[in-house]
Amino acid sequence: MTEIFKTTLGSIQEVDSLSYMRESISDNSIDLVMTSPPFALLRKKDYGNMAEGEYVNWFEAFGKEFFRILKPSGSLCIDIGGSWIPGQPTRSLYHFELLIMLCRKLGFHLAQEFYWWNPSKLPTPAEWVNIRRIRVKDAVNSVYWLSKTPWPKASNRRILYPYSDSMKSLLKNGYHAKTRPSGHDISNNFSVDNQAAIPPNLLAIPNTESNSYYLRYCRERNLTIHPARFPSILPEFFIRMLTDEGDLVIDPFGGSCVVGDVCERLNRHWICCELDRKYTLGAIGRFDVESQKEQIYDATFYKIFNPSSLWEVNDIEPLNTDGGKERRLKIKKSSEGKGINQ
Repeated sequence: MTEIFKTTLGSIQEVDSLSYMRESISDNSIDLVMTSPPFALLRKKDYGNMAEGEYVNWFEAFGKEFFRILKPSGSLCIDIGGSWIPGQPTRSLYHFELLIMLCRKLGFHLAQEFYWWNPSKLPTPAEWVNIRRIRVKDAVNSVYWLSKTPWPKASNRRILYPYSDSMKSLLKNGYHAKTRPSGHDISNNFSVDNQAAIPPNLLAIPNTESNSYYLRYCRERNLTIHPARFPSILPEFFIRMLTDEGDLVIDPFGGSCVVGDVCERLNRHWICCELDRKYTLGAIGRFDVESQKEQIYDATFYKIFNPSSLWEVNDIEPLNTDGGKERRLKIKKSSEGKGINQ
């Protein structure tokens, strides 16, 4: 075990996190486990990821330690992406099986499931989305918020966001209490100006990091950049909502130590465990003074189009009776009358 870096609030431990938790962390001592473990992806990654069939059994040992070390008021938040069955356009169930195991077998409660939508996500998987055109792009991760008891400490007042233009207009022009066609009774309280809105469990956060201090730090020193970094706003959402200043947060799959970076700025104690030295060396750069100044909060609204937006202009063509099993190229005539592949 090596403590490769330390601040007054936390440390990067270059260590197997399962052994570290068992040997160094007491029962009921952690306020939040915030992590993004390696996903069960079809392609093997440099940072290590388990195959789909082995994933739930592999993760169970970690789940037991998470349950042991969390305080009764604490939470476990897991960002996890889905996967596809090899060679066919159908989804793996591994992340659902993981959730069931954590709750039914280990005793966690599902406080709420969140969905991280990455507006900048490229159309993937390319074979099913771009080539055979039989699936839509996969742009959402699940984030499971779990707890030891049904009543973990939490407050949505910590993570409010600006009112939409329509809500501002409603507040300005007034709202008459009435029953909606759905049967919901909307009272006068709906028109109270609370200065901000309660967010939904769909988190629109683009993953577009291209020239951050962390990336520059690694490039200038010829250090390996971790390929699977979540944007800091994602863990910050949960750290703000579920912990107080001075609380202790651990990320057992630390990677480039985004969680530690956020905790350092928010005055939370933290531990990041990462086994691979080529990633821990770069993670140290997140705690430079200039890096800690870099965080910029963005009030951008991301627009989701109504699914019917282009239904009247899209060509209507017969569906493939084999469901797209045979790979075909669609021939479309250009303005010059020549056939082009699409």
